[in-house]
Amino acid sequence: MYCPGSTEWSRSGSGSMAFKCFLLGFVLLCSLWTVGFCNQDGFGFLSLSCGGATGYVDASNISWVSDGAYISSGKTTSIDYIEGTSSSNSPLRFFPDDKSPKCYKLPVKKNVSSNMVLVRSRFVYKNYDRLGKPPVFSVSLGTAITSTVNLTGNDPWIEEFVWPVNYKDTLSFCLHSVPHGGSPVISSLEVRPLPRGAYHTGMRDFPNKSLRKAYRINSGYNESLRYPLDPYDRIWDADQSYTPFHVSSGFNFLLGFNLSSVLESPPPAVLQTARVLARTDVLTYNLPLDALGDYYIILYFAGIVPASPSFDVLVNGDVVRSNYHVKMSEASALHLTQKGIENLNITLKSISFYPQINAIEVYEIVDIPLEASSTTVSALQVIQQSTGLDLGWEDDPCSPTMWEHIGCEGSIVTSLEIADINLRSISPTFGDLLDLKTLDLHNTSLTGEIQNLGSLQHLEKLNLSFNQLTSFGTELKNLVSLQILDLQNNSLDGIVPDDMGELEDLHLLNLENNKLQGTLPQSLNRESLEVRTSGNLCLSFSTLSCNDVSSDPSIETPQVTVFTKKKPDKNTHMAIMLGAIGGTLLSLIVISISVLLYMRKERTEITYSERALDMRNWNAARIFSYKEIKAATNNFKEVIGRGSFGSVYLGKLSDGKLVAVKVRFDKSQLGADSFINEVYLLSQVRHQNLVCLEGFCHESKQQILVYEYLPGGSLADHLYGPNSRKVSLSWVRRLKIAVDAAKGMFIQCLCFSFKQESQGKHDV
Repeated sequence: MYCPGSTEWSRSGSGSMAFKCFLLGFVLLCSLWTVGFCNQDGFGFLSLSCGGATGYVDASNISWVSDGAYISSGKTTSIDYIEGTSSSNSPLRFFPDDKSPKCYKLPVKKNVSSNMVLVRSRFVYKNYDRLGKPPVFSVSLGTAITSTVNLTGNDPWIEEFVWPVNYKDTLSFCLHSVPHGGSPVISSLEVRPLPRGAYHTGMRDFPNKSLRKAYRINSGYNESLRYPLDPYDRIWDADQSYTPFHVSSGFNFLLGFNLSSVLESPPPAVLQTARVLARTDVLTYNLPLDALGDYYIILYFAGIVPASPSFDVLVNGDVVRSNYHVKMSEASALHLTQKGIENLNITLKSISFYPQINAIEVYEIVDIPLEASSTTVSALQVIQQSTGLDLGWEDDPCSPTMWEHIGCEGSIVTSLEIADINLRSISPTFGDLLDLKTLDLHNTSLTGEIQNLGSLQHLEKLNLSFNQLTSFGTELKNLVSLQILDLQNNSLDGIVPDDMGELEDLHLLNLENNKLQGTLPQSLNRESLEVRTSGNLCLSFSTLSCNDVSSDPSIETPQVTVFTKKKPDKNTHMAIMLGAIGGTLLSLIVISISVLLYMRKERTEITYSERALDMRNWNAARIFSYKEIKAATNNFKEVIGRGSFGSVYLGKLSDGKLVAVKVRFDKSQLGADSFINEVYLLSQVRHQNLVCLEGFCHESKQQILVYEYLPGGSLADHLYGPNSRKVSLSWVRRLKIAVDAAKGMFIQCLCFSFKQESQGKHDV
């Protein structure tokens, strides 16, 4: 037992001093026996040996258990003995897979004895993988990213946090990989309950915060101290290596002390020593900090000397408490907060007697992001179950990192994007996501009517395209904030409801490729709103144009395919005629034509190369690679049309959109010229009577055009039936088809004429 009694205030007779030491030793022995008897389990201790296969008891009588029951990922290994462990081989757990979850679930259920817990973690590398590349990674507790661990300079690395316990039974402690940071590692993880009400005083200006330990100093003592001397197993570091250096004096006269006024309950072994300066009026600690931030400081004082010193307390040169008194036989604490500091200087300037201090704690104040509402989390978990997929949705959707397919603003979930799964229906659970601004459920096999979305008053973008929805339902009118509504490529039939016009903020309504017909509500006919209607039976703002189709709702929108007839080769006819005249002139003409064609070929190739290069600068159509085309068509599996141009195949792009892929068979120079002209023409034109060009492929002598896919079938099928049998189309309907086709051809020819004029050609 350390019982010096060497200072001038504590000199007494040897018998008296021996009795005091005996009483002190007896009290400390009893307290140690009590703590040891209660042990850590009943007190709420959890000590995990990360990567360890079995449990053990260390030299401090702390029981350690394997971490296997608290985490389901990572790999284990062991390293040579390191300081602070009790075995020749120390286990550790590492996480080589960046995608795997790296989270411990720590039991921290709130109880009557504690509302704060200490979480201490130890990270060790020691070149266990023989790569010589210490990792860098971040650490989170609950919803907060609390620190970044860099084992390059410090190995091992210890992080310690004071965390408020909420209503949850568990706390997530996670390791997060950073780009090029290597595999996160951890060797131990500890949870300790703290005295109830501790570490709150003076924190009213910092709500919902945690504390990250920077310093915990046992002033006047030159060795570290922890459990069982501190029953809460806080590690109090030795008072050394702080500049400027001061002489320390130790005291241990604590009998009869009242310690209840200090909520943090510092152990008697810490309060019985102090740093006291007997030859100067100023006592100073210079404590460097890791980063600019807000800090929480606790200074502990105990009247263990036969005097009552008073002094001013200064932090970074500013007086934060003047004329502070330390009374005999009393313990006290001074709680301070400092905003926006990057170094810490604590100075005690004497007023009467000599300044003294018994212990110091310094913590960085760490923000704890608010959790998403329990209603939102429950709804998202139900949605995850309904998909039948493991989306990795655990803990909080927004913090410390956002879930996949989720977007957040702070702690509020504002977007949900799930595509290309078999969802089948919009369940009522979606209606609980009240803060959504974006909902994307395209290509999720939705059927029936649009439902269960009426409560989403903040929704701005709704994408339900590429499904099998058949009805608008009755709730869309309630989406008062809706700006974009994408319903293309569904099976919606009938008319567009009048109440769609009540969506005043709507500026894009995509109804393409459905089975809608009739007159659009005039309330949608406004400058601020773009309505896309191609690929429907007949859908417009004009009442007259759709009267005929309304009488026969079974008619689908025909597709129009324009065939370009090739002009005969005049040079071929000329060669035949000249051949008939006589063999004498034939040789001369052949030679002349050969020279002419060669020169023309050279000139055409230069022009063609320049024009092919220009294709990439039009920026109007997407350029596909041949590999992408093969993947989209499943290696040209399904033929949906043939003609003099070649074959047309059904394709599906990576975003799920269906396309018609037109592969030209003419690979000649003339065919290449025609192909380039067609790409240019269709890239510049957007018209309701022309099929939309999605893109093209022009590599390896391939001439491929990718059009939007219209499921209505060919024009010939609608005029004559699939087997050349006439179908029942009224003359008004046939006339409309002819007029629409003529309009499309006119627009195409007009643009081609403008193209020729721009190139200086006037023979069109």
